[in-house]
Amino acid sequence: MSVIRRQPKLAIAWVALTLAFGIHVADEALHDFLAFYNPLAMSLRDMLLWTWMPTFEFGAWLGWLIGAVAALLSMSWFAFYRARWMVWTSFCYGLVMLLNGLLHLGASAYLQKEVPGVWSAPLLGGCGAWLLVEAVREWRSGGVSGASRP
Repeated sequence: MSVIRRQPKLAIAWVALTLAFGIHVADEALHDFLAFYNPLAMSLRDMLLWTWMPTFEFGAWLGWLIGAVAALLSMSWFAFYRARWMVWTSFCYGLVMLLNGLLHLGASAYLQKEVPGVWSAPLLGGCGAWLLVEAVREWRSGGVSGASRP
């Protein structure tokens, strides 16, 4: 007799968001995101005296993002096996990606032009919101073993 186990929706949302993040990275790379970001970072650094805004070279930037996507995809294993820390990690990951998508859309609306990454931003924001919803459901249901509530 085979046992069919229901896959946690949190894990499916995690994988979907990570794939959307990969698409977003490709969108930014194909539309020369660094030509938009680097001058903006340098001007904000000079204007606001923020020294923490780095500038990037294409190879290093793309390599780090591909590594991040691979690492996040490998973390889905923990979500499928319902590791309790994945709920809180999902809150952070989903929120950052939702805000990233909204930032791309907002910048495009404000500047009245397409900023690099705007075409994949709705997918990124939608999947980020989905992960947040699933993280809240998982936390409320207590489906994750040992998940503590504040």
